[in-house]
Amino acid sequence: MTHEELTLNIEKALEEIRPFLNSDGGDISLISIEDEKHVKVRFQGACTSCSVNQMTLKAGVETTIKKYAPQIETVENIA
Repeated sequence: MTHEELTLNIEKALEEIRPFLNSDGGDISLISIEDEKHVKVRFQGACTSCSVNQMTLKAGVETTIKKYAPQIETVENIA
C-alpha cells in the first residue's frame, strides 16, 4: 500500500468515526503517519476535554483505523 493509499484509508476510517464525535460536539483530524505504522490524530471541540477520550481513542478510533489499515500499530492523540 502506498503512502497515499494509506492516507486515504485512514481518512475513510476517520469519516466513519466522525459522526459519533460530531454528535457529542467534537471532531478529529489526521496530523501525520510516521513510518507507515504510527498515526497521530488531534481531537477537537468537546473531545479535547472529554474524560473518556482515551477510551474513545483506543476502542473507537484505533480499532476503526486498524480495520482500514491493518499495518498501523499505534494511534496517538496529540494536543
